[in-house]
Amino acid sequence: MDAAFVIAGVLLVGLILYDIFLAVLVPRPASRFARLSARYVPFVWRYWRSIGLALQDSNRRDAFLGIFAPFGVISLLALWELFLIAGFAFMQFGLRDRGAPLPADFGDAFYFAGRSFIFGDYAGTTMQARLLSLATGATGLGTIAVVLTYLFLMFGAYQRREVRVIMIDVRAGAPPSGVAFLVSHAELNIRADMPAAFIDMQAWSAEILDTHLAYPMLFYFRSSHDHASWIAALGAVLDAATLLVTTVADEAGGQAAFLIDVGTHAMHDIADYFGMPLDGGAGVERAEFAAARGRLAGAGYALRDEETSWKEFCRIRSRYAESLNAIARYWAIPPAQWIGDRSALRH
Repeated sequence: MDAAFVIAGVLLVGLILYDIFLAVLVPRPASRFARLSARYVPFVWRYWRSIGLALQDSNRRDAFLGIFAPFGVISLLALWELFLIAGFAFMQFGLRDRGAPLPADFGDAFYFAGRSFIFGDYAGTTMQARLLSLATGATGLGTIAVVLTYLFLMFGAYQRREVRVIMIDVRAGAPPSGVAFLVSHAELNIRADMPAAFIDMQAWSAEILDTHLAYPMLFYFRSSHDHASWIAALGAVLDAATLLVTTVADEAGGQAAFLIDVGTHAMHDIADYFGMPLDGGAGVERAEFAAARGRLAGAGYALRDEETSWKEFCRIRSRYAESLNAIARYWAIPPAQWIGDRSALRH
């Protein structure tokens, strides 16, 4: 028996099963230490994003960035299986003098382990070979079952997220903006519906925080609709809530204030999980704020004193602006008002 190969195999299988356990079965943010999924996906995204941003055509760029998440899921699942098979191959090769049929080299051991993992039809003729074959087959079957659960959970959360994105786009435009959200409600004479909308967005923000930190691959799934992004949508409703509590004088802002608290919590936790900087700052120019006030006044809102509301707007928006923009830049979302890279916007 070659103990070094056996120990290496046990450690490799243990590390991959540990990663699968935390990535799929633990419904909360998990440690990223010594985990393949936590290192592989951000590493590949760094280069994938660079290639995508180099594309001049915005439609081609968004399409290229949009296929990363499906590729990341499939390649991650393949790596999990590959490393598990390799781990069992190390164990088989380490026990090659006690098993039958005997693997002539590591390639044979990898083949025997793969047969056991995928098909479960490799039959050993000694006790050690049979036990190892059973463990390999059981791990393969369990991994497939867990992975299917993982996919169903992710796509369910993705669909719920995208329903809200579409609803916000209807109210706030595409790309969405907080100003457009408030203006559309005034123009359609449904300002009384805004508190209920803010309550719904509170629940949505909390759901994103819960599901996306538990299953971080969800962050990489882009919206299937043009000029749409969950990051821009959430940022737009946060900006709408901030404008309401700082600038509009004739609307109750209680639910909007709660939304700001929940949304700020979500932005900070996401930025902290990925190690993004939080430098503060409102991220909006005074002229942009003045233009927003003009649109709100034109829609029929009574406004507070401009100097006072500007200072309050900067104070409140600075709570989430830097983390919001860091998240928007990292995932290279389509530009929106006051969010992400706005250089491509024509308005």
